[in-house]
Amino acid sequence: MKISNEELIKGIRSGNKRMLGKAITLVESRNAEHRLQAEDLLKRIMPYTGKSVRIGITGVPGAGKSTFIESFGKLLIQKGKKVAVLAIDPSSSLNKGSILGDKTRMEELAKEENAFIRPSPSSGFLGGIANTTFETMLICEAAGYDHILIETVGVGQSEVLVADISDVFLFLKIIGGGDELQGIKRGVMEMVDIIFINKVNPENKNKAKSTKQELLRALYFLHEKEKNWKVPVLLGSALQNEGIDVVNEKISEFIELKKQSGRFEEIRKQQAEKRFEYWVQHYIIQATTQENTMQNSLVNHKKNVSELRANPSSEAKLFVEKLLGKSIS
Repeated sequence: MKISNEELIKGIRSGNKRMLGKAITLVESRNAEHRLQAEDLLKRIMPYTGKSVRIGITGVPGAGKSTFIESFGKLLIQKGKKVAVLAIDPSSSLNKGSILGDKTRMEELAKEENAFIRPSPSSGFLGGIANTTFETMLICEAAGYDHILIETVGVGQSEVLVADISDVFLFLKIIGGGDELQGIKRGVMEMVDIIFINKVNPENKNKAKSTKQELLRALYFLHEKEKNWKVPVLLGSALQNEGIDVVNEKISEFIELKKQSGRFEEIRKQQAEKRFEYWVQHYIIQATTQENTMQNSLVNHKKNVSELRANPSSEAKLFVEKLLGKSIS
C-alpha cells in the first residue's frame, strides 16, 4: 500500500525509524512516480533541515572506519545526541547491490535507540557516495538527528567528493610499513580538517608518533584550507575507545571556528548549489533518453568518443548544441 507524504513526514518528525527508512527508499528509487513523490517530500521537509553537524569519514580499507564510527557514535549518544550513520557500501558491478552490510559491523551502535544506520549501495556512482546521499542526509536532519556521519568507500575520488556534502572532513590513517605517506593523495591532504591515526597501541606508539610528524610536515607545505585552523593529527584506538573524545572536541572547535568566521553558512550554500548543478546535469541527460532522436544522437556521439574518432569535449559540445538548438561558446 502506498504511503502518503503526510504519513511519511509525520513519521519522520516523530522519530519513527520505519517511516524514516521508507522515506529514504523513496528518495533512492529511480521509478518516475517515486521521483515525483520524493521531490514533493524533500520540498516539504526543507524547513526542518540544516541543524545537524555533517561529518564525512574516510580512509583506506582496513583503517577501521566502521569501528571508529561505532565508538564515536556511542560517545555522542552518551552526550545526549542523536546520530545517523550513512554507510556507503561498494556496489556490486553486476546488480548494484550493497556487498558489505555495515549494520553487521556496528552491532552495538545499531541497538541504540538514538542511532540510525543506513547502509546504501553506491550503485557505481563516482566518488563512492550514493547519488542521493545529500538528500538522505536532509531526511535524517528532518528526523532530528544532531550528527550525520557519512562513511565513504574510501577508494577512487570518494575522499574528495565527500567534502562537498560535509561540514567536517575526518581522515582515518593507520600505521603502515615503509613510507608512511605512500598512497595518500595530495587531493586528500588538501581537503582534510582532522586526521586520526587509528589502531595505536603501546607496541606501535613510537611509530605512530613518527607517522604523526611526517603528516604534520606534509600538511605544513599545503595551502591552509580554513583560516586560523591547523589540521590536528590525533592518535588513538577506536577499538579501545582511546582518543575518541579528543576527536569530538576538535570537531566542536572546528565547527565553532567556521561559524564565527561566517564560513559555515557560506560553505553550506556552496554545497547546496553543487547539488543543484549535479541534478541539472542528471535531468538533462535523462531528458535525452526520453526522445528517440536525442537518444540515438547521444549514443552516436558516445561511440565517436569511445572509438577515438573525436575528443570528449568536442563531442559533448556538439551534442549539447543539438539538444539546445543553438551554438554555445
